Amino acid sequence: MRIRDLTITPVAFRDPPLLNASGVHEPWALRAIVEIVTDEGVTGLGETYGDLAQLERLHAVAPLLTGIDVHAHHALYAAVAAGLGGDVVSDRHGLIGASTPRKTVDSVFSPFEVACLDIRGKAAGLRVADLLGGPVRDAVPYSAYLFYKWAAHPGATPDRFGAALDPAGIVAQARLFIEEYGFGSIKLKGGVLPPDQEIDAVLALHDAFPGVPLRLDPNAAWTPETSVRVGTALAGVLEYLEDPTPGIEGMAQVAPQVPMPLATNMCVVTHEHLPPAVAQGAIGVLLTDHHYWGGLLRSSHVASLCDTFGIELSMHSNTHLGISLAAMTQLAAATPGLTHACDTHTPWQDGQDVVAPGALRFVDGAVPLPEGPGLGVELDRDALARMHRQYLDCGVRHRDDTAYMRTFAPDFVPKRAHW
Repeated sequence: MRIRDLTITPVAFRDPPLLNASGVHEPWALRAIVEIVTDEGVTGLGETYGDLAQLERLHAVAPLLTGIDVHAHHALYAAVAAGLGGDVVSDRHGLIGASTPRKTVDSVFSPFEVACLDIRGKAAGLRVADLLGGPVRDAVPYSAYLFYKWAAHPGATPDRFGAALDPAGIVAQARLFIEEYGFGSIKLKGGVLPPDQEIDAVLALHDAFPGVPLRLDPNAAWTPETSVRVGTALAGVLEYLEDPTPGIEGMAQVAPQVPMPLATNMCVVTHEHLPPAVAQGAIGVLLTDHHYWGGLLRSSHVASLCDTFGIELSMHSNTHLGISLAAMTQLAAATPGLTHACDTHTPWQDGQDVVAPGALRFVDGAVPLPEGPGLGVELDRDALARMHRQYLDCGVRHRDDTAYMRTFAPDFVPKRAHW
């Protein structure tokens, strides 16, 4: 089966004012939906970032993929690499680590690879998880992903999630998510308030939900010294501490001085980062992300490397829709070493999606592996058209949490090793 047609559709959907070390989410989140059609008429889906720089590179390489067999993984990767020619794409929010030529190729390649795997599964009557070695779990656990947030974007009507700017607000948010989705673990996005206030929030969660695994992710907002102090204060409370301080060297300085593993999706974000991280003992948990690790097959290879070096696995989430959730679930279902619940932003999308309802659902905090072949999801064409119109009308073309925050707080500075 050879690639006959490719369609790339940018979409926009509503996003709450979620706070982080770089600023605050804008009212519109962006994604790009990739559709591949083969010469036999089989269609596959992929999803990736919708920033203009990413769209430009997707369109630049798409013509080079026409005619390639959907089974030819290495030929597809080589075509993407040749089309980019060493280009580097940097995000404006700074929350997924530094960009490199290889990471750029991997992020552009990923949605095409996912779409091809979707096609291969459909043609063979198999789920993508079957193509990745077979599922080792029938349902994939996800965590309640909590954020400090405003009640609404300035000037807008308050959303149903409400404000969360203190421990009581964070606990109320957790309770809402757990009651609606059944999550069995909790992650708090930190790096927003002074560290002692975030310690108080984690301790409040610990008191409110005894026995529930907790994680804290300040997105490298702290110095190594502060990271050690916070880690020590939360001994016996945190499952892991994620990216407390910048860089492999900083993480390696903190790791032996705190009682819980350090996790990352910021300092180890491409293959060349693994050797120094392993050599320096910088991390105990890697949060994989197929969107920038080169798709599902390459992510499964990274998982095998982590198993070799005793690094545990979870899964990172950026703001996403159902095609990404389906791909994440297929990969996680077929990854034996994934021992921590995955992250997901799905609750924050509050029902907005481009996939037809029914295939993806949360049961006791986990997403059962869809029953259909391939990714197990289908496009909702009406929703896709509506979200594309929103993209055309909203005026947002890049995610830039810092610039948006500065429209309300002109003196705002991103919090990198700030405290």
